[in-house]
Amino acid sequence: MTATLLDEDLMPASLPCHRVDPEVFFAEAPAQVEFAKTLCVDCPVREECLSGALARREACGVWGGQLIVNGEIVARKRPRGRPRKNPLPVLPVPPPELGAPVRRVAPRVANERGARRAA
Repeated sequence: MTATLLDEDLMPASLPCHRVDPEVFFAEAPAQVEFAKTLCVDCPVREECLSGALARREACGVWGGQLIVNGEIVARKRPRGRPRKNPLPVLPVPPPELGAPVRRVAPRVANERGARRAA
């Protein structure tokens, strides 16, 4: 998640982990964990972040694009409870600051009596 700054041009505000809520990297839902991993894909200090987290044996979280649990890399986060017979596909979740998707509403049209009704 957070890494050391090795270059003056590399400012913390330019790193993905500094542009979103830090809770994204410690999410409980598997889809949110996958989204956090995608944020790290283009990070210029991804490798340093991962190696630092492994050296510190971080307890949990997404570090350097990998999920770490008890100081070790885990391929994917399992959801709580009993596993599904037919697993659902994992889709990235947008960050919470983007808000809910916009719902489009059909335009209202007037009927022959002049009353408005939904189309």
